[in-house]
Amino acid sequence: MTTIPLTSPSFGAGEPIPAKHTCDGSNLSPALKWSHLPKNAKSLALICDDPDAPGGTWVHWVLYNLPASLIELPEGVPNTHLLPTGAEQGVNDFRTVGYGGPCPPPGPLHHYFFKLYALDSEVHPRSGATKKDLLSAMERHVLAEGHLMGTYKRK
Repeated sequence: MTTIPLTSPSFGAGEPIPAKHTCDGSNLSPALKWSHLPKNAKSLALICDDPDAPGGTWVHWVLYNLPASLIELPEGVPNTHLLPTGAEQGVNDFRTVGYGGPCPPPGPLHHYFFKLYALDSEVHPRSGATKKDLLSAMERHVLAEGHLMGTYKRK
């Protein structure tokens, strides 16, 4: 499978996520950039989650049907179901639509994985889609993927 280079001007791979992108700051989604999508990609999907959460993996962002013509997301994507690009946002584990930044309990360092998927079609999970719904809708449609991991720790 092809790998999509995924970066952020907000933080480097494996580096701390700035507080403004967390519940300790403005809770803004970070800017993300990518390149080298497969030519036959029709849409993109993004999932951000934290596998270090005390109760198991915690989902922070579910975003899908981004146009394959995009090469970046700006900082502070609005927390609305439908975006101006036609992309849709699902429900995170905070039970809200859109991005919910890192907000771990005080203690050990947590790792946040931003996963971008290039798909051969748009996907149509149910309204209010969760990560599980999106993964199910994406089955057999993933052409390439990219990962970016950032960290965050609360004192």
